[in-house]
Amino acid sequence: MTKGGLEAESPFHWLEYCTAMAMPDGCETIALISSRVRLAGKRSIERALQAPLIAMMGGNMVGRALAAVVAVLLFLGGNVGSALAQKQGGILRIPHRDNPPSASTLEEATISVTIPYMSIYNNLVLFDQSKPHESMETIVPDLATSWSWDDTKTKLTFKLREGVKWHDGKPFTAKDVQCTWHMLIGKSNNDDFRKNPRAIWYQNLAEVTINGDYEATFVLKQPQPAFPLLLASGYSSVYPCHVPQREMRTKPIGTGPFKFVEYKRGESIKLVRNPDYWKKGRPFLDGIEFKIVENRSTRLLAFAAGDFDMTFPSDITIPLGRDMKSQAPKAICEFGPTGVTNNLIVNRSAPPFDKPEIRKAMSLALDRASFSRILAEGQSKIGGAMLPAPQGEWGMPQEVLSKLTGYGSDVEKNQAEARKIMQGLGYSAEKPLKVKISTRNIAVYRDPAVILIDQLKKIYIEGELENVDTPQWYAKVARKDYSVGMNLTGVSVDDPDANLVENYACKSDRNYTEYCNPEVDRLLSEQSKEGDKEKRKKIVWEIEKLLVDDAARPIIDHNVGGTCWHPHVKGFVVHDNAIYNNTRFEDVWLDK
Repeated sequence: MTKGGLEAESPFHWLEYCTAMAMPDGCETIALISSRVRLAGKRSIERALQAPLIAMMGGNMVGRALAAVVAVLLFLGGNVGSALAQKQGGILRIPHRDNPPSASTLEEATISVTIPYMSIYNNLVLFDQSKPHESMETIVPDLATSWSWDDTKTKLTFKLREGVKWHDGKPFTAKDVQCTWHMLIGKSNNDDFRKNPRAIWYQNLAEVTINGDYEATFVLKQPQPAFPLLLASGYSSVYPCHVPQREMRTKPIGTGPFKFVEYKRGESIKLVRNPDYWKKGRPFLDGIEFKIVENRSTRLLAFAAGDFDMTFPSDITIPLGRDMKSQAPKAICEFGPTGVTNNLIVNRSAPPFDKPEIRKAMSLALDRASFSRILAEGQSKIGGAMLPAPQGEWGMPQEVLSKLTGYGSDVEKNQAEARKIMQGLGYSAEKPLKVKISTRNIAVYRDPAVILIDQLKKIYIEGELENVDTPQWYAKVARKDYSVGMNLTGVSVDDPDANLVENYACKSDRNYTEYCNPEVDRLLSEQSKEGDKEKRKKIVWEIEKLLVDDAARPIIDHNVGGTCWHPHVKGFVVHDNAIYNNTRFEDVWLDK
């Protein structure tokens, strides 16, 4: 059903309808009702409210529409009352899959950190927690109340929120914004800021200037239209100037809806409601407790038994989801792309993997469809580095992807070519290349690593699995202390300025394979300043082809994961193109 050029099906946007039909009066009221109903998790009620409004779209009849909405509300009675009145209180209980390396979102690169700790902090801007798809259009104010570009498109000025306090009672000011990004671009003397995995995000940032206590301007070297997307990431927290980084790693201070209480290694992470949170009425919860349960089967059984309110986000595989529905039939489970890829990392400086022929053979050996079939019943997505459509906005069309080296449907032909390469280098079934396959010691890494080892056997590479605990994994790959690894790369923002720059630019700390192609760097800079999205896509696809040809970091597939929660959990929204940016938890409440 379409009215005024807008789709009348889910998701339903009241304000878009009112504006499209030139019916501004009363729209704010309707929008408020809709948003509160959606937040409460009563989607069926929201759909009931759509009908009277859509019926009135033929003319300027807001009064009648509002009357009809009220009638529906009265008809639905007590159900609506409970939907519109979020309940205060309760502790949200979530299992955590491992021990996070620290509490510092600026220093780490894993959801093991962002999921428990994102709610301690605020950003300047944030992806709307209630919107499933993250894009430029879903960025909303956080510590910034507004922002604007200058005429050159190189200065982005933020007006900042007044009256905000850090958890220790000190006031938040523009100086904190300046301090945070001076630290990230190396303009401050901060010796205890020990890791900066996304420093490359800000290679185009020349300076952050301030004007009084409530205005900050980001000065870029060249135009970068996607820059606000980077600031909306769960990794872009604003830090306090007055707190040392060693404390931010262990006892973090933020301005967010929850305050840090304690972390006990191997046991739990506890957060408590911030009573002085600047957003009045939030959060609804009294606190959040993450209990560390490293065995996934144990975590899921505990959830089904009611020991937890929701699962660790994206923890559920497609096969496990089917089991979950039988064990906890009333649970609500949502599946979707996670923004995480399974990928092969090869240390280019470790002989014999310094030979490009071996790296090409390993890339040709990959049977991507088998990975998808075994791990996700064929529902994971095959693509290049960027997330495929429709959730991904930059993925290559299938007709382009299928022509890339190793992506054709004839896997046997690819593996035969790989064996020929290996034979030319002196390897055979009788004389295999033996190597350790390093991976992180959690199920989502180990499972694809086992498949990788099996597939590499077909080209005379005999792999031995090496499991590495989370606190050591990222440090190990960052210092290139591996030969071959099964890696998962999470992308917190679906944009080339985040994904491609972070993982493939020559000077990036997250470029774990030390891949470096000056032509790729040139094209990365060119696409970044391009304001036309379609032109930018074509440049991005050129980069993708080069990455495949160079076997830079062969992408196996894009993961699909599920999150489940019991019906009493309200207000949590799964995002469909990343898992790093939707765990602020300030809108979540418990209906019990």
